[in-house]
Amino acid sequence: MLRKLMIGVAVIATLVAGVGTARLVLPWTDPARGVVKQLAFLRAELEGGADLAAQKQFPEGYFFLNVLYGLSWVQVGIDDPARSADATAQVRWALDRIESTDGTAPFDESLQPQYGVFYAGWTNWLRGGLIALGHSDAADRDTFTSESVEIATAFRTAKTPFLAAYPGQAWPVDSVVAIASLRLYDALVVPRFGQIARNWVTTAKTKLDPATGLLPHQVVPQVSGARGSSQAMIQRFLIDIDPAFARTQYEIFKDKFVTGLGVREYPKGSTGQGDVDSGPLVFGRSLSATVVTVGAARVHHDPLADRLAREGELVGMPFSGLKTKRYLFGAVPIGDAFLAWSTSARPMVAADQGGGQGSRDQVEFDGESGWWRLPWLVLLWLPALILWGALRLRHRGRRRKRGH
Repeated sequence: MLRKLMIGVAVIATLVAGVGTARLVLPWTDPARGVVKQLAFLRAELEGGADLAAQKQFPEGYFFLNVLYGLSWVQVGIDDPARSADATAQVRWALDRIESTDGTAPFDESLQPQYGVFYAGWTNWLRGGLIALGHSDAADRDTFTSESVEIATAFRTAKTPFLAAYPGQAWPVDSVVAIASLRLYDALVVPRFGQIARNWVTTAKTKLDPATGLLPHQVVPQVSGARGSSQAMIQRFLIDIDPAFARTQYEIFKDKFVTGLGVREYPKGSTGQGDVDSGPLVFGRSLSATVVTVGAARVHHDPLADRLAREGELVGMPFSGLKTKRYLFGAVPIGDAFLAWSTSARPMVAADQGGGQGSRDQVEFDGESGWWRLPWLVLLWLPALILWGALRLRHRGRRRKRGH
Protein backbone atom coordinates (compact mmCIF):
# COMPACT_ATOMS: atom_id res chain seq x y z
CA MET A 1 0.00 0.00 0.00
CA LEU A 2 2.79 2.41 0.91
CA ARG A 3 4.59 1.58 -2.34
CA LYS A 4 1.49 2.35 -4.41
CA LEU A 5 1.05 5.67 -2.61
CA MET A 6 4.71 6.58 -3.20
CA ILE A 7 4.40 5.68 -6.90
CA GLY A 8 1.29 7.86 -7.20
CA VAL A 9 2.98 10.82 -5.56
CA ALA A 10 6.10 10.32 -7.70
CA VAL A 11 4.00 10.28 -10.88
CA ILE A 12 2.24 13.50 -9.86
CA ALA A 13 5.58 15.15 -9.02
CA THR A 14 6.93 14.09 -12.41
CA LEU A 15 3.91 15.50 -14.22
CA VAL A 16 4.19 18.78 -12.32
CA ALA A 17 7.90 18.96 -13.17
CA GLY A 18 7.18 18.22 -16.82
CA VAL A 19 4.50 20.91 -17.11
CA GLY A 20 6.70 23.38 -15.27
CA THR A 21 9.65 22.63 -17.53
CA ALA A 22 7.50 23.20 -20.60
CA ARG A 23 6.41 26.59 -19.28
CA LEU A 24 10.02 27.56 -18.65
CA VAL A 25 11.56 26.27 -21.86
CA LEU A 26 9.11 25.90 -24.75
CA PRO A 27 8.45 28.86 -27.10
CA TRP A 28 5.36 30.96 -26.42
CA THR A 29 2.50 30.02 -28.71
CA ASP A 30 0.11 32.98 -28.74
CA PRO A 31 0.35 35.24 -25.68
CA ALA A 32 -2.40 37.54 -27.01
CA ARG A 33 -4.85 34.64 -27.10
CA GLY A 34 -4.14 33.98 -23.45
CA VAL A 35 -4.81 37.64 -22.61
CA VAL A 36 -8.15 37.57 -24.45
CA LYS A 37 -9.15 34.52 -22.40
CA GLN A 38 -8.10 36.34 -19.23
CA LEU A 39 -10.26 39.28 -20.27
CA ALA A 40 -13.23 36.99 -20.80
CA PHE A 41 -12.79 35.77 -17.23
CA LEU A 42 -12.43 39.34 -15.96
CA ARG A 43 -15.55 40.55 -17.78
CA ALA A 44 -17.62 37.88 -16.06
CA GLU A 45 -16.05 38.75 -12.71
CA LEU A 46 -16.72 42.46 -13.18
CA GLU A 47 -20.34 41.79 -14.07
CA GLY A 48 -20.54 39.76 -10.88
CA GLY A 49 -19.31 42.64 -8.71
CA ALA A 50 -15.60 41.82 -8.41
CA ASP A 51 -14.74 45.52 -8.66
CA LEU A 52 -16.98 46.40 -5.73
CA ALA A 53 -15.40 43.59 -3.73
CA ALA A 54 -11.90 44.82 -4.68
CA GLN A 55 -12.75 48.30 -3.42
CA LYS A 56 -13.19 46.85 0.06
CA GLN A 57 -9.64 45.45 -0.11
CA PHE A 58 -7.71 48.22 -1.90
CA PRO A 59 -8.12 52.04 -1.90
CA GLU A 60 -8.49 52.08 -5.72
CA GLY A 61 -9.66 48.49 -6.18
CA TYR A 62 -12.82 49.31 -8.13
CA PHE A 63 -11.05 51.80 -10.37
CA PHE A 64 -7.96 49.69 -11.08
CA LEU A 65 -9.90 46.56 -11.95
CA ASN A 66 -11.96 48.43 -14.53
CA VAL A 67 -9.25 50.66 -15.97
CA LEU A 68 -6.78 47.79 -16.39
CA TYR A 69 -9.50 45.73 -18.07
CA GLY A 70 -10.01 48.56 -20.55
CA LEU A 71 -6.30 49.20 -21.09
CA SER A 72 -5.62 45.53 -21.74
CA TRP A 73 -8.28 45.61 -24.46
CA VAL A 74 -6.60 48.71 -25.93
CA GLN A 75 -3.33 46.83 -26.26
CA VAL A 76 -5.00 43.73 -27.69
CA GLY A 77 -6.95 45.79 -30.22
CA ILE A 78 -3.92 47.76 -31.40
CA ASP A 79 -1.80 44.64 -31.82
CA ASP A 80 -4.62 42.75 -33.60
CA PRO A 81 -6.67 45.13 -35.78
CA ALA A 82 -9.24 42.37 -36.33
CA ARG A 83 -10.16 42.76 -32.66
CA SER A 84 -10.15 46.59 -32.62
CA ALA A 85 -13.93 47.03 -32.98
CA ASP A 86 -14.62 44.61 -30.15
CA ALA A 87 -11.86 46.23 -28.10
CA THR A 88 -13.47 49.65 -28.62
CA ALA A 89 -16.78 48.40 -27.23
CA GLN A 90 -15.03 46.92 -24.22
CA VAL A 91 -13.10 50.14 -23.57
CA ARG A 92 -16.28 52.21 -23.70
CA TRP A 93 -17.84 49.81 -21.19
CA ALA A 94 -14.85 50.22 -18.86
CA LEU A 95 -14.92 54.02 -19.21
CA ASP A 96 -18.58 54.11 -18.29
CA ARG A 97 -17.82 52.18 -15.11
CA ILE A 98 -14.91 54.33 -13.94
CA GLU A 99 -16.91 57.51 -14.67
CA SER A 100 -19.87 56.22 -12.64
CA THR A 101 -20.59 57.18 -9.05
CA ASP A 102 -18.84 54.01 -7.88
CA GLY A 103 -15.80 54.94 -9.94
CA THR A 104 -15.43 58.50 -8.63
CA ALA A 105 -16.58 57.83 -5.04
CA PRO A 106 -13.09 57.42 -3.46
CA PHE A 107 -11.79 60.68 -4.96
CA ASP A 108 -12.16 64.39 -4.11
CA GLU A 109 -13.98 66.34 -6.80
CA SER A 110 -12.48 69.66 -5.65
CA LEU A 111 -8.90 68.75 -6.56
CA GLN A 112 -7.15 69.99 -9.68
CA PRO A 113 -7.46 68.23 -12.02
CA GLN A 114 -10.92 67.11 -10.96
CA TYR A 115 -10.90 64.04 -8.67
CA GLY A 116 -7.11 64.30 -8.38
CA VAL A 117 -4.22 63.42 -10.64
CA PHE A 118 -4.52 59.66 -10.09
CA TYR A 119 -8.09 59.49 -11.35
CA ALA A 120 -7.60 62.08 -14.08
CA GLY A 121 -4.35 60.64 -15.41
CA TRP A 122 -5.45 57.02 -15.70
CA THR A 123 -8.86 57.97 -17.13
CA ASN A 124 -7.24 60.21 -19.73
CA TRP A 125 -4.74 57.48 -20.65
CA LEU A 126 -7.63 55.05 -21.21
CA ARG A 127 -9.52 57.63 -23.28
CA GLY A 128 -6.42 58.10 -25.39
CA GLY A 129 -6.36 54.33 -25.88
CA LEU A 130 -9.92 54.53 -27.17
CA ILE A 131 -8.80 57.10 -29.76
CA ALA A 132 -5.80 54.94 -30.70
CA LEU A 133 -8.06 52.00 -31.60
CA GLY A 134 -9.35 54.01 -34.57
CA HIS A 135 -13.11 53.76 -33.98
CA SER A 136 -13.71 56.94 -32.00
CA ASP A 137 -16.00 59.82 -32.92
CA ALA A 138 -15.82 63.60 -32.60
CA ALA A 139 -17.34 63.52 -29.12
CA ASP A 140 -14.59 61.16 -27.94
CA ARG A 141 -11.90 63.46 -29.30
CA ASP A 142 -13.56 66.54 -27.78
CA THR A 143 -13.64 64.89 -24.36
CA PHE A 144 -10.03 63.76 -24.73
CA THR A 145 -9.09 67.35 -25.58
CA SER A 146 -10.98 68.96 -22.71
CA GLU A 147 -9.64 66.51 -20.13
CA SER A 148 -6.08 66.87 -21.45
CA VAL A 149 -6.36 70.66 -21.24
CA GLU A 150 -7.58 70.36 -17.64
CA ILE A 151 -4.60 68.16 -16.72
CA ALA A 152 -2.15 70.45 -18.53
CA THR A 153 -3.56 73.51 -16.77
CA ALA A 154 -3.16 71.85 -13.40
CA PHE A 155 0.51 71.14 -14.10
CA ARG A 156 1.11 74.59 -15.57
CA THR A 157 -0.25 76.36 -12.49
CA ALA A 158 1.15 74.02 -9.81
CA LYS A 159 4.28 74.81 -7.81
CA THR A 160 5.34 71.15 -7.87
CA PRO A 161 5.66 68.54 -10.62
CA PHE A 162 3.84 66.02 -8.43
CA LEU A 163 0.13 66.81 -8.11
CA ALA A 164 -2.17 65.53 -5.38
CA ALA A 165 -4.11 62.30 -5.81
CA TYR A 166 -5.99 62.89 -2.57
CA PRO A 167 -6.13 66.01 -0.35
CA GLY A 168 -2.70 66.36 1.25
CA GLN A 169 -1.29 63.25 -0.45
CA ALA A 170 0.86 62.99 -3.58
CA TRP A 171 2.78 60.17 -5.25
CA PRO A 172 5.04 60.95 -8.26
CA VAL A 173 3.89 57.83 -10.13
CA ASP A 174 0.41 59.34 -10.54
CA SER A 175 1.82 62.46 -12.19
CA VAL A 176 3.90 60.28 -14.50
CA VAL A 177 0.73 58.62 -15.80
CA ALA A 178 -0.97 61.99 -16.30
CA ILE A 179 1.97 63.50 -18.21
CA ALA A 180 2.16 60.36 -20.36
CA SER A 181 -1.51 60.89 -21.27
CA LEU A 182 -0.62 64.36 -22.56
CA ARG A 183 2.16 62.91 -24.70
CA LEU A 184 -0.37 60.39 -26.02
CA TYR A 185 -2.67 63.26 -26.95
CA ASP A 186 0.17 64.90 -28.89
CA ALA A 187 0.82 61.65 -30.75
CA LEU A 188 -2.82 60.93 -31.59
CA VAL A 189 -4.51 64.29 -32.09
CA VAL A 190 -2.21 67.30 -32.53
CA PRO A 191 1.09 68.37 -30.88
CA ARG A 192 0.04 70.68 -28.07
CA PHE A 193 1.52 69.74 -24.71
CA GLY A 194 5.16 69.05 -25.56
CA GLN A 195 6.53 72.01 -23.62
CA ILE A 196 4.58 71.07 -20.50
CA ALA A 197 5.98 67.56 -20.68
CA ARG A 198 9.53 68.84 -21.20
CA ASN A 199 9.20 71.27 -18.31
CA TRP A 200 7.87 68.48 -16.14
CA VAL A 201 10.87 66.25 -16.89
CA THR A 202 13.30 69.08 -16.20
CA THR A 203 11.72 69.81 -12.82
CA ALA A 204 11.25 66.15 -11.90
CA LYS A 205 14.97 65.54 -12.40
CA THR A 206 15.63 68.01 -9.56
CA LYS A 207 13.40 65.99 -7.21
CA LEU A 208 15.04 62.57 -7.51
CA ASP A 209 15.57 60.39 -4.45
CA PRO A 210 19.23 61.07 -3.47
CA ALA A 211 19.74 57.49 -2.27
CA THR A 212 18.87 55.86 -5.61
CA GLY A 213 18.69 58.57 -8.27
CA LEU A 214 15.09 57.53 -9.00
CA LEU A 215 11.79 59.33 -8.57
CA PRO A 216 10.62 59.04 -4.96
CA HIS A 217 7.70 56.91 -3.84
CA GLN A 218 5.74 59.63 -2.07
CA VAL A 219 6.27 63.37 -1.67
CA VAL A 220 3.30 64.55 0.44
CA PRO A 221 2.74 64.51 3.39
CA GLN A 222 6.30 63.20 3.64
CA VAL A 223 9.02 62.34 1.16
CA SER A 224 9.90 58.65 1.00
CA GLY A 225 12.59 57.01 -1.10
CA ALA A 226 12.08 54.98 -4.26
CA ARG A 227 10.15 51.71 -3.90
CA GLY A 228 9.62 48.82 -6.27
CA SER A 229 5.82 48.95 -6.47
CA SER A 230 5.73 52.55 -7.70
CA GLN A 231 8.98 52.31 -9.67
CA ALA A 232 7.70 49.43 -11.79
CA MET A 233 4.72 51.57 -12.76
CA ILE A 234 6.89 54.62 -13.40
CA GLN A 235 9.16 52.63 -15.72
CA ARG A 236 6.08 51.43 -17.60
CA PHE A 237 4.97 55.00 -18.46
CA LEU A 238 8.13 57.10 -18.43
CA ILE A 239 9.27 55.78 -21.81
CA ASP A 240 6.22 57.41 -23.41
CA ILE A 241 7.24 60.77 -21.93
CA ASP A 242 11.00 60.94 -22.52
CA PRO A 243 12.74 57.79 -23.82
CA ALA A 244 16.26 58.99 -22.96
CA PHE A 245 15.38 59.84 -19.36
CA ALA A 246 13.33 56.65 -19.16
CA ARG A 247 16.27 54.55 -20.27
CA THR A 248 18.59 55.86 -17.56
CA GLN A 249 15.87 55.48 -14.91
CA TYR A 250 15.07 51.94 -16.06
CA GLU A 251 18.71 50.87 -15.84
CA ILE A 252 18.97 52.22 -12.29
CA PHE A 253 15.72 50.50 -11.38
CA LYS A 254 17.00 47.15 -12.65
CA ASP A 255 20.26 47.55 -10.77
CA LYS A 256 18.61 48.55 -7.48
CA PHE A 257 15.45 46.44 -7.45
CA VAL A 258 15.46 43.50 -9.87
CA THR A 259 16.84 40.20 -8.57
CA GLY A 260 17.00 36.64 -9.84
CA LEU A 261 13.70 35.85 -8.15
CA GLY A 262 11.46 38.84 -8.66
CA VAL A 263 11.46 42.54 -7.84
CA ARG A 264 12.28 43.97 -4.42
CA GLU A 265 10.01 46.51 -2.78
CA TYR A 266 12.97 48.29 -1.18
CA PRO A 267 16.37 48.89 -2.81
CA LYS A 268 19.06 46.27 -2.42
CA GLY A 269 20.77 46.68 0.91
CA SER A 270 17.69 48.03 2.67
CA THR A 271 14.54 46.52 4.15
CA GLY A 272 11.03 47.59 5.04
CA GLN A 273 7.50 46.42 5.61
CA GLY A 274 4.87 45.59 3.04
CA ASP A 275 1.76 47.76 2.79
CA VAL A 276 -1.28 48.33 0.60
CA ASP A 277 0.96 49.50 -2.28
CA SER A 278 3.35 46.56 -2.29
CA GLY A 279 1.17 43.79 -0.92
CA PRO A 280 2.74 41.12 1.30
CA LEU A 281 6.50 40.80 0.83
CA VAL A 282 8.14 37.40 0.29
CA PHE A 283 11.84 37.61 1.18
CA GLY A 284 11.59 41.31 0.41
CA ARG A 285 10.02 40.73 -3.02
CA SER A 286 6.74 42.35 -4.02
CA LEU A 287 4.41 40.31 -6.19
CA SER A 288 2.68 43.43 -7.52
CA ALA A 289 6.00 45.07 -8.42
CA THR A 290 7.15 41.90 -10.16
CA VAL A 291 3.97 41.63 -12.24
CA VAL A 292 4.06 45.30 -13.31
CA THR A 293 7.75 44.97 -14.17
CA VAL A 294 6.78 42.43 -16.82
CA GLY A 295 5.04 45.28 -18.64
CA ALA A 296 7.86 47.75 -17.97
CA ALA A 297 10.39 45.33 -19.43
CA ARG A 298 8.17 44.71 -22.46
CA VAL A 299 7.90 48.39 -23.38
CA HIS A 300 11.69 48.64 -23.03
CA HIS A 301 12.10 45.55 -25.27
CA ASP A 302 14.02 43.88 -22.46
CA PRO A 303 14.19 40.02 -22.41
CA LEU A 304 13.66 40.31 -18.66
CA ALA A 305 9.95 40.40 -19.54
CA ASP A 306 10.10 36.85 -20.87
CA ARG A 307 11.83 35.56 -17.74
CA LEU A 308 9.41 37.19 -15.34
CA ALA A 309 6.39 36.12 -17.40
CA ARG A 310 7.58 32.51 -17.49
CA GLU A 311 8.15 32.54 -13.76
CA GLY A 312 4.62 33.86 -13.38
CA GLU A 313 3.27 31.00 -15.49
CA LEU A 314 5.15 28.63 -13.23
CA VAL A 315 4.12 29.90 -9.79
CA GLY A 316 0.79 31.55 -10.64
CA MET A 317 -0.98 28.21 -11.13
CA PRO A 318 -2.84 29.34 -14.26
CA PHE A 319 -5.90 27.41 -15.36
CA SER A 320 -6.81 27.80 -19.02
CA GLY A 321 -10.15 26.53 -20.28
CA LEU A 322 -11.72 26.77 -23.71
CA LYS A 323 -12.80 30.39 -23.26
CA THR A 324 -11.24 31.72 -20.06
CA LYS A 325 -7.92 31.80 -18.25
CA ARG A 326 -7.27 32.68 -14.62
CA TYR A 327 -4.41 32.60 -12.13
CA LEU A 328 -4.48 31.36 -8.52
CA PHE A 329 -7.86 29.75 -9.26
CA GLY A 330 -9.30 33.20 -9.99
CA ALA A 331 -9.22 34.10 -6.30
CA VAL A 332 -7.76 37.60 -6.87
CA PRO A 333 -9.25 39.11 -10.06
CA ILE A 334 -7.28 42.34 -9.67
CA GLY A 335 -4.11 40.24 -9.94
CA ASP A 336 -5.40 38.79 -13.22
CA ALA A 337 -6.08 42.34 -14.43
CA PHE A 338 -2.51 43.45 -13.71
CA LEU A 339 -1.17 40.31 -15.40
CA ALA A 340 -3.27 40.83 -18.53
CA TRP A 341 -2.22 44.48 -18.74
CA SER A 342 1.46 43.63 -18.23
CA THR A 343 1.55 40.61 -20.54
CA SER A 344 0.09 42.61 -23.43
CA ALA A 345 2.12 45.77 -22.71
CA ARG A 346 3.34 47.91 -25.60
CA PRO A 347 4.68 51.48 -25.85
CA MET A 348 1.95 53.84 -27.02
CA VAL A 349 4.10 56.86 -27.89
CA ALA A 350 7.76 55.83 -27.61
CA ALA A 351 8.00 54.23 -31.07
CA ASP A 352 7.44 57.68 -32.57
CA GLN A 353 10.16 59.13 -30.33
CA GLY A 354 12.91 56.71 -31.33
CA GLY A 355 12.36 54.10 -28.62
CA GLY A 356 10.46 51.53 -30.62
CA GLN A 357 11.20 48.12 -32.11
CA GLY A 358 14.66 47.86 -33.57
CA SER A 359 16.07 50.86 -31.73
CA ARG A 360 19.56 51.05 -30.25
CA ASP A 361 18.07 50.61 -26.77
CA GLN A 362 16.58 47.25 -27.67
CA VAL A 363 19.87 45.84 -28.98
CA GLU A 364 21.64 46.61 -25.71
CA PHE A 365 19.19 44.41 -23.82
CA ASP A 366 19.58 41.34 -26.06
CA GLY A 367 22.08 39.49 -23.88
CA GLU A 368 20.15 37.95 -20.99
CA SER A 369 21.43 34.46 -20.19
CA GLY A 370 19.15 31.45 -19.97
CA TRP A 371 20.85 30.19 -16.81
CA TRP A 372 18.08 31.71 -14.67
CA ARG A 373 16.06 28.58 -15.51
CA LEU A 374 18.49 26.24 -13.74
CA PRO A 375 17.38 26.89 -10.11
CA TRP A 376 13.75 26.51 -11.15
CA LEU A 377 14.46 23.25 -12.98
CA VAL A 378 16.29 21.88 -9.95
CA LEU A 379 13.38 22.91 -7.72
CA LEU A 380 10.90 21.27 -10.08
CA TRP A 381 12.69 17.96 -10.60
CA LEU A 382 14.30 17.41 -7.21
CA PRO A 383 11.12 16.12 -5.47
CA ALA A 384 10.40 13.70 -8.33
CA LEU A 385 13.98 12.44 -8.41
CA ILE A 386 14.00 11.95 -4.63
CA LEU A 387 10.74 10.01 -4.73
CA TRP A 388 11.81 7.76 -7.62
CA GLY A 389 15.19 7.25 -5.97
CA ALA A 390 13.52 6.25 -2.69
CA LEU A 391 11.31 3.79 -4.56
CA ARG A 392 14.32 2.28 -6.30
CA LEU A 393 16.23 1.89 -3.04
CA ARG A 394 13.18 0.33 -1.39
CA HIS A 395 12.82 -2.11 -4.29
CA ARG A 396 16.52 -3.08 -4.11
CA GLY A 397 16.22 -3.57 -0.36
CA ARG A 398 13.35 -5.98 -0.84
CA ARG A 399 15.26 -7.95 -3.47
CA ARG A 400 18.21 -8.34 -1.12
CA LYS A 401 15.95 -9.62 1.63
CA ARG A 402 14.47 -12.17 -0.75
CA GLY A 403 17.99 -13.23 -1.75
CA HIS A 404 18.74 -14.09 1.85
